[in-house]
Amino acid sequence: MLQTLSLSLFPLIMIWAAVGDVAGMRIPNKLTGLLAALFFPMALLTGMPLTEFGWHLAGGVILFIAGFVLFQFGLFGGGDAKLMAAAGLWFGTANTMPFILMTVVFGGLLALAFMVWSTLIYWLDMHGTGDGQQNHWLKQMMKIKVPYGLALAAGAIATFPDTWWMNVA
Repeated sequence: MLQTLSLSLFPLIMIWAAVGDVAGMRIPNKLTGLLAALFFPMALLTGMPLTEFGWHLAGGVILFIAGFVLFQFGLFGGGDAKLMAAAGLWFGTANTMPFILMTVVFGGLLALAFMVWSTLIYWLDMHGTGDGQQNHWLKQMMKIKVPYGLALAAGAIATFPDTWWMNVA
């Protein structure tokens, strides 16, 4: 039971966050708080060694700082930054870079998909008008918002099998 719980809580909450971000471009604070808070009892219940626990806390702090910087530069939403920090607790420093790398890959694919989709929609809207709508189209393309929580969840789920949690018996 405990092993199933330790292997399912994190991915399920990440999926929940991704669905919320896709549906409404919002990741609730309660959800990221839940993800962060559940790390502590799960670490205790699964017998995470104190040293490992410290590395996991460090991973959360590192990703909190990275998310804050990305948010300050307007590259991330606040919910994305908080979700990334909460995920960092579950990954620790050993899996921080693989998580970031997988998230960047999925984020790039997601951005590309949104760009292609938006281009198709705007092209269909403009098709046959010939009334100078090209400038409007370019302005709208620059305003596309990508639900990056989806990329964070995909990166997290792709990285999760290599984490400490998979070795808990």
